[in-house]
Amino acid sequence: MFSFLPAEIISAAVSRNREKEEERVIISIGIFGFGKTGRVVAQEVMEDKSCRLSWVIRKSHRNEGEYASHFCGLETEQGKIYSIDSIDPRVFFREHPVDVIVDFSINSAVSYSKYAAETGTRIVSAISHYEKDQMEQLKALGRRVAVLYSPNITLGINFLIEVSKVLQRIAPNADIEIIEEHFREKKGVSGTALRIAEDLGLDVNKHVNSIRVGGIVGKHEVIFGLPNQTIRIIHESINRGAFGQGAIYAAKWLMNKPPGVYTMEDAVMLDVARNRRVFEMAE
Repeated sequence: MFSFLPAEIISAAVSRNREKEEERVIISIGIFGFGKTGRVVAQEVMEDKSCRLSWVIRKSHRNEGEYASHFCGLETEQGKIYSIDSIDPRVFFREHPVDVIVDFSINSAVSYSKYAAETGTRIVSAISHYEKDQMEQLKALGRRVAVLYSPNITLGINFLIEVSKVLQRIAPNADIEIIEEHFREKKGVSGTALRIAEDLGLDVNKHVNSIRVGGIVGKHEVIFGLPNQTIRIIHESINRGAFGQGAIYAAKWLMNKPPGVYTMEDAVMLDVARNRRVFEMAE
């Protein structure tokens, strides 16, 4: 006597096997930027068994020729450091191809990404703010490769944005204020706060409040004022490792995506809709 498993069970098993196969694939990553956040992101990448840090490109010549892994207390040689002034981008990205570039540098670096896109390299950009012409360059890259752009690439902040949009639809007459808090040296309004205001259709000059104090990594709060009650939605990055986890999540998510410009909200909400455990995937 033969017994057959229902098609739904077989399909679910195949799907799980595919996800396990995806997890075993080693993703090669290059990083733009090696400042405070770039270093932490590099460490997160090197500690993830499904990723390999191929190289780091930075603006200065500091530590050029050394390995990022040595600065993170690792004995392996991962993430050789290059200065942008010492490479020819038209040659470098062909000779040192990677699956994904993670950009935590400055907005002008988008001009170098076009040479990487010519080799099929996907782009994850966590730049806080792009000028109009730079954003057009980023969109142009999306016509060749998969690009994910998010001024704040932490997973939690993108849940905050989505929840805030839902609450605004439920309570369209609520008063809304955005408060963003960062370390004292951070200049200008955070790109994340600008993004929240844009998504909620709010005037930045009237509804975004900035605080600069101490060593706060990053905190964003959306306040909804209703008759007789107040709702506060808060996200706070405890340390910069949250950016690294988000960048890795974004890189993995882009691997099978066609050309286009995506957002972190796209990635998070699509996975939530599929009942995938987003935060477990980022660990």
